[in-house]
Amino acid sequence: MQQNYKKIIIFTHQFIKYMSKREQNIDVYCLNTKQSLSVEFGTSLSELLQQLQFEQPYPILAASVNNSYKDLSYAIYKPINVEFFDIRHFEGYRVYQRTLSFVMQMATLQLFPDDKLRIRHSLGSGFYAEFDSKRLLGEEQIEALKSKMSEIVKSALLITRSKCPTQQVVQAYERYDFDDRIELLETRPHLYSTVNYLGDMPGYFYGPLAPDSSYVERFDVVRYYNGLYVALPLRTNPEQVDANIKLDKMFDIFHEYQEWIDIMGVPTVGDLNRRVMDGDASELIKIAEAFHEIKISNIANAITQANQERGVKLALISGPSSSGKTTFSKRLGVQLRVRGYDPVLIALDDYFVDRDKTPLGPDGKPDFEALEAIDLATLNDHLSRLSQGESVEIPRYDFISGKRQWHEKPLKLTDRSILILEGIHALNPNLTPGISDGLKFKIYISCFTSVAMDNFSRIPTTDNRMLRRTIRDNATRGNNALRTLQMWPSVRHGEEKHIFPYQENADVMFNSSLFYEISVLRALAEPLLREVSDSAPEYAEAKRMLKFLDNFVPISPEEIPPTSLLREFIGGSSFKY
Repeated sequence: MQQNYKKIIIFTHQFIKYMSKREQNIDVYCLNTKQSLSVEFGTSLSELLQQLQFEQPYPILAASVNNSYKDLSYAIYKPINVEFFDIRHFEGYRVYQRTLSFVMQMATLQLFPDDKLRIRHSLGSGFYAEFDSKRLLGEEQIEALKSKMSEIVKSALLITRSKCPTQQVVQAYERYDFDDRIELLETRPHLYSTVNYLGDMPGYFYGPLAPDSSYVERFDVVRYYNGLYVALPLRTNPEQVDANIKLDKMFDIFHEYQEWIDIMGVPTVGDLNRRVMDGDASELIKIAEAFHEIKISNIANAITQANQERGVKLALISGPSSSGKTTFSKRLGVQLRVRGYDPVLIALDDYFVDRDKTPLGPDGKPDFEALEAIDLATLNDHLSRLSQGESVEIPRYDFISGKRQWHEKPLKLTDRSILILEGIHALNPNLTPGISDGLKFKIYISCFTSVAMDNFSRIPTTDNRMLRRTIRDNATRGNNALRTLQMWPSVRHGEEKHIFPYQENADVMFNSSLFYEISVLRALAEPLLREVSDSAPEYAEAKRMLKFLDNFVPISPEEIPPTSLLREFIGGSSFKY
């Protein structure tokens, strides 16, 4: 109680100080226009945008203010540096997604008040949603839904954000039967909570939203499997909305895992928190790990069958950064040994060219995600010699020095050998052009996060992977959180260019996410993210992630087995890397 009084006193002093300056102008510097100007105390970012009048091809959705993401309703009360962004910015794209999901929530509540729609997961450039009742919408109903969403968009309903006593927020959610959001508030109790409103309808999103519903006019809704696919404009080409989704293998993995966590009773963060608070963390860890083991065993069976039917000797494992490819490869190797094979693991990362020879990207910086960052000539020479029964000395890449070293013990394959090659480019046919497709078994692995914040606020898989990488790179590659965040946009650009186009070519897919893991990652990631200075542009991402992590009840890593995929990132693995 005394601490709350102190906070009130400090806030009062600050408020008085700011009120005394109301007649003064505030200095603003806009990074977009390289322009300095003075504005009145309390001027909103929307009003500032009108004063600046700079040309933009797409509507401004939000801004970074002193390296912190803000809605355009944000009132300026101190000197700021501001950078406005549209849908082409990674955060701008998230703003568009959140806002459109808010619009869809209102539309479905009005059209189907007796049912609940859940946004299950992202897919391509949009997201997949299902009704709890498994209601299948016909073409007329889908057109009615699109029409209702367009009507809400055209009405330009104001979107507001406020902070008020948590009990008031709970009452607002109760009026709409938002049990998922109430559970989240009750498991992460705070005296005050933030709530968004689209018109009179409440919602919660851990990030900025557009000023009103008119900002999300481009979208499409089509029937997909047992639900709906909602297509957004492409971030790299906002004029295009592609609802012709062709990601059936990825959808199957997403959906299988989603149905499984529903059965486990942890579809949302509030549900997960409740189980942890009830003392069920140990059981959840055991179940999630057992599920992984079954899936890896099934993949080993598929490789065995492919070896017997078509002579497969090479297993290629690809996936985006921090998917857990290395540990997955080692666990797959264990399962293949059980079946009488001699698995041999090679990591593409070990074939990186020396850092000073890394090709440069369009921004003039080293492009570590490019295929040319791999010494393709040496790799293919080694694969050819190994297939002919020769002994080969393979490299080992040192990420700290940025140079290759060489193993003293040569590698040689036997008749029972299965060569496992893992890396982000493994499914790119240009990596191994000399090997017939029929002799390859292709595996795509990613961290498809299925636990949602609530029914309409999903957790991006990229956030899960970024947390993994932040922790791992700090421990093993000499990078602090700031460096990881600085590299992340380049990593994501590389994934879009070099990995995602080949994912559907895989023979099988594996979901490396563990529904309990963010609760474990929280305690390890928070101190690293807090080290990011507010003077760095990446502070906005660090602050966003800290706010996100605050929603999770922490889980101790003690009972996570040493063979877990998560151990690759948090340490304590029984595998050698």
